[in-house]
Amino acid sequence: MALTNAYTEAYGKLGEFFNRIRDGQAPPQFTHQFLIDLGFKSNKQRAYIPILKALGFLTPDGKPTSRYKDYRDHSQSRAIMGEALKEAYSDIFLIKENPTTADSAAIEGKFKSYHNASDNVAINMRRTFMSLLELADTKHTPTKKKVSQDIVEPTPTEIEQAPTPTQFIKTPGLHYNIQVHLPATKDIEVYNAIFKSLKEHLF
Repeated sequence: MALTNAYTEAYGKLGEFFNRIRDGQAPPQFTHQFLIDLGFKSNKQRAYIPILKALGFLTPDGKPTSRYKDYRDHSQSRAIMGEALKEAYSDIFLIKENPTTADSAAIEGKFKSYHNASDNVAINMRRTFMSLLELADTKHTPTKKKVSQDIVEPTPTEIEQAPTPTQFIKTPGLHYNIQVHLPATKDIEVYNAIFKSLKEHLF
């Protein structure tokens, strides 16, 4: 079970914020400066980074995860957000499988009891959750990408022509390395005699 305590008072801009994430490239590390570069300069919007971490979009040190990158797929972004919410707010989904604004009191009560939160904090936690819920599809799970491998079956001709294991076995052989040291002489007949003898005895 889980129930994150990450929230923001700037919950009204969460939809725009996640649209920017979906439409842009993932940075090497999600910093406060990158948040400002996206156009979110308010101090209250700095809380978006802990929310990303709670949803599994960032590692504890701020590096984008595979979920962050998968969220950029427009066809799956809502399902991916739904999956993230079910993990970060699993206790809420135990209360109500499909939460709506009609469940606001129960949701706030859960935040109060779980985190010992004040009324104002519990309200902002609930508003943060409901704003994220508007971006999510909690009824469908994202399609996992499968790596397909094509298996090519050998043709009958290739099987017939395939070498048998015995064709790769070579019989052992002996190799000799003979070195001839020629004497230092200017008499050509000495060399002729040596090579003639080698020819007769080796070849």
